[in-house]
Amino acid sequence: MNNKLKEVYSPENFQKLGHKLVDLLTNYLQNSQNQKTTVQSWETPQEQLNFWENYHLNGQSPIRLFEDVIQHSMRLHHPHYIGHQIAVPAPLSALTGLMGELLNNGMAIYEMGPAASAIEKLVVDFMCQKAGFGEKGSGILTSGGSLANLTALLTARKVKAKSNIWEEGHQGQKLGVMVSEEAHYCIDRAARIMGLGTDGIIKVPADDNYKIRTDLLEESYRKASSEGIEIIALVGNAPSTSTGIYDDLDKLGDFAQEKNIWFHIDGAHGGAAICSEKYKYLLKGIEKADSITIDAHKMMMNPALTTFLLFRNGKDSYATFHQKAQYLWTEADAEEWFNYGKRTFECTKLMMSLRFYVLLQTYGEGIFEELVNQLYDIGRTFAEKIKVNPYLELAVQPDTNIVCFRYKLEDFSEEESNVINLKIRQEILEKNEFYIVQTNLRGIQYLRTTFMNPLTAPEMVDRLIGEVVSIGKKLASFENIK
Repeated sequence: MNNKLKEVYSPENFQKLGHKLVDLLTNYLQNSQNQKTTVQSWETPQEQLNFWENYHLNGQSPIRLFEDVIQHSMRLHHPHYIGHQIAVPAPLSALTGLMGELLNNGMAIYEMGPAASAIEKLVVDFMCQKAGFGEKGSGILTSGGSLANLTALLTARKVKAKSNIWEEGHQGQKLGVMVSEEAHYCIDRAARIMGLGTDGIIKVPADDNYKIRTDLLEESYRKASSEGIEIIALVGNAPSTSTGIYDDLDKLGDFAQEKNIWFHIDGAHGGAAICSEKYKYLLKGIEKADSITIDAHKMMMNPALTTFLLFRNGKDSYATFHQKAQYLWTEADAEEWFNYGKRTFECTKLMMSLRFYVLLQTYGEGIFEELVNQLYDIGRTFAEKIKVNPYLELAVQPDTNIVCFRYKLEDFSEEESNVINLKIRQEILEKNEFYIVQTNLRGIQYLRTTFMNPLTAPEMVDRLIGEVVSIGKKLASFENIK
């Protein structure tokens, strides 16, 4: 073997670098959690690109590269990370991910990933039980909520459409999916990928609290039907991405059953609440769903991407991609739980089941309940503080750890207020003390926080409020002078 290749695969080099990398990441965790570093080091996209374009190790240890990546990355383990809906990974789950990536068992078929395949069935069955699906429930793990939602809608088409589009293609049929106007954009994309087009995406208006209006379901259904559109599915938010508000899943489930259409719940963010005695009421009616998406890389401490796609009737999961692939399996029609290539779009798949299983085995299922409660609680605490602050206002009373609010500017136009709130967010971003994001709801610009780090303490929330108010006052004064 070439000497360079020997060096690449050297166990001794792996051990030496591995120890140094673990020490480096431990230091990252300590500095982040103890706030000895900032949540990020803000740079413009061009500045970031310039740094890496001109980057050279020049014979130095790759540890230097790892150090520089950390320095130029978002530090989610910092308690002031209150930004996007992405998990703060449990270190143990991340270590398991390292093992999975080194073993690199492909998992389309059992023999390529025997341990991870069996473990995947166990963790999926665990989540099916939590969802109230019982022994008939089944499902898969896949790479992200977008792919899971697409897979669910493909299953809906296979099970509910009057014709076999998988085999025969679209032959003039017009299919449709009913969704809230607040649904995640990946639902829209999935419908378009499936060839439904704009007319096939039946958007049902949301109420003042951004919850789908169940009183308009019948009207939307009849209108689409009168236009020759065959409705195959209804999608519920658990919760919506922008506002964190859960739809009335119970009523949606009843409507889907009445119309004999597929009921899918996009629970990518909030589906994990099935593990919480305190908050599972938000998911009332979940057991009526035909399929559910839940991202473990959002509210279950797993690194991305780790997504559950659960089916109330496990047999439905085999219908999605039914086709022959003789080089992978000999019995195309057999429902083999251990050959996941039959049920997922992916052929090569990460050993993602290990990341979830190690937490379940080490800390018990109660750890997921503890996390959901902690994060939802602090979201509601933050909202109460916003409500009593004379300079701030909520977009909507939150169901979850997602809170949208803004700096109030009563003497300014809506356009001016939007600009100032965007400037508040940008200044916070560039100061590096906190990381929050923004969203636009019906033309109004809001600051948006998602509490993902369980180490974010109430006093930190007070500091964030103080920062927003201070910057808002300064910008409002400046605008008045202008």
